[in-house]
Amino acid sequence: MEKIIEELHKIFRLKDTTDIGDIVIIVTENPQTLSYALITGFERDVTRRDEWWHVNMQLLTVPPQKVVWTLRVEQFTGKEIFTMGGEKRYFKAVDFSGPESGPKNEKKQQEKGKQPILRLVK
Repeated sequence: MEKIIEELHKIFRLKDTTDIGDIVIIVTENPQTLSYALITGFERDVTRRDEWWHVNMQLLTVPPQKVVWTLRVEQFTGKEIFTMGGEKRYFKAVDFSGPESGPKNEKKQQEKGKQPILRLVK
């Protein structure tokens, strides 16, 4: 799982925060999948003493699915790997801002006169 996350950070520009309207990458360990979701809202879970949030999102699957996960800030901002139902998960927002929203290595490779290389993350 850690190796997949390390590769994601090489390929995508990822944000340190997660806001309404962000597209997030969700990685699951078993089965190994990578999916996307649109964040549609946050609501504080007042039933818990610690700070937990209901994260409302639209999974960008076929068909699209509305889901609500209850997570801590560290979990929905990619600061930690967490488990749901005994399975490891990782959740982080993609940074689409500005002209450099492609893979981190793309700009370096273009400066060297090389074409960007597509990478397969397993």
